[in-house]
Amino acid sequence: MCTDEKVINFKRPRQQAALEDLDQYINIAEGRMSRKVFWERDIYEQELEKIFSRAWLFLGHTSQIPKAGDYVTTSMGEDDVLVVRQKDGAVKAFLNTCPHRGNRLCFSEVGTARGFICNYHGWSFGIDGALRGMHESAAYEASGFDKSKHGLHEVAQVDSYKGLIFGTLDPTAPSLKEYLGDFAWYLDTLLDMDGEGTEFIGGCVKSVMKCNWKFGAENFVGDIMHAGWTHDSAAQAMLGGSVGELGKAPDSYHVNVNGHGWEFNLDKVGNTATFGDKEVRKYIHEIQPKVAERLGHTRSMMIGSVSSATIFPNMSFLPGQNTFRVWQPRGPGEIELHTWTLVNKSAPDDIKERYRRGTMITFSPSGVFEMDDGENFEYSTRTNRGRVTREQDLFLGLGMGSKIDHPEFPGNVFQGQINEANQRAYYQRWLDFMKAESWDDLPQR
Repeated sequence: MCTDEKVINFKRPRQQAALEDLDQYINIAEGRMSRKVFWERDIYEQELEKIFSRAWLFLGHTSQIPKAGDYVTTSMGEDDVLVVRQKDGAVKAFLNTCPHRGNRLCFSEVGTARGFICNYHGWSFGIDGALRGMHESAAYEASGFDKSKHGLHEVAQVDSYKGLIFGTLDPTAPSLKEYLGDFAWYLDTLLDMDGEGTEFIGGCVKSVMKCNWKFGAENFVGDIMHAGWTHDSAAQAMLGGSVGELGKAPDSYHVNVNGHGWEFNLDKVGNTATFGDKEVRKYIHEIQPKVAERLGHTRSMMIGSVSSATIFPNMSFLPGQNTFRVWQPRGPGEIELHTWTLVNKSAPDDIKERYRRGTMITFSPSGVFEMDDGENFEYSTRTNRGRVTREQDLFLGLGMGSKIDHPEFPGNVFQGQINEANQRAYYQRWLDFMKAESWDDLPQR
């Protein structure tokens, strides 16, 4: 690390009396949850401390920063972060703030630099985060200033999994490998189809929604049921037919590991078909045999299937449509949504462009599906602020008793996509983090 600042103390006592009995907010056994988790400021502030300051969070893709000095800016909760490729090929991340007066250091979203200079007082930092110099440096030297003690605050741990870069602000957090656990088996369906890797194309689309960050994450972790109703008219426009049977395939599942969840069936191309692009469907059919050789037949049938997934707490994606997004919290009632398109590096350029256009048509601010979701997320958040309304519980009980043993699938497996098993697992993990005083208190689920 390039700083002598003290690390964050994750064992601070809870600050709010309202959180003394968190079990009142989530009752997994009865399939009930409190609306307060979507609105109350006290809860949100604890989420920033207990979840976003501890969990492994998505920072970017290796394709965004291929060379030394390449960087992207993002956030971890509400902490602005600068992610930089180092001269030795490693990736480091720093709080994107000058340690002099706290000004934002780097304002660009992406770029290449030999260093970073603060606009305010001219403090200059290397790509390794070390303080190199300052405007009027003689004045500092006369004050006995030690540059080595005032570098950028480094994100405690940074690691990657097959192209996806994650970081955690907690030096005591387990490794990324442990954090993902058996969920990595499913991630390979998206990230390791042919051994050639993946990449982001077309830049990042950013938008703002007036909703709680958890609505997007829990929707993608397991809610196929809304698609046959909320998205039916949009899907008919794209496909020329109803999607009312979505989620009813006999080979359909919810799977979850430590709050990460993936709902899917084995139809191979259902998600891809929603682009309304025959060439992309053709591409999925062509690569499926190669994927089967690498990952086995079952996972090869998941590559473009009707499915959605979330890595706890706030990174989601749609296999087949290849939209990749992070629900960045900006208060209990607002998010900044960051969206990318993920493709196989080996895919023909024409197919990559078709995926990019497909993302814009379906899941962008003006996309036919995202406009539907955004309205639902916003009104679900807004309505819950009612003083009497927020005292009424919400239902979370679909699919109770649907857990099964499966000969291939790791993790917790549940029969059927029309289910809320993954949502329950997601909020159980939310509860685990909110109650835990340290990583030792977090159970494996």
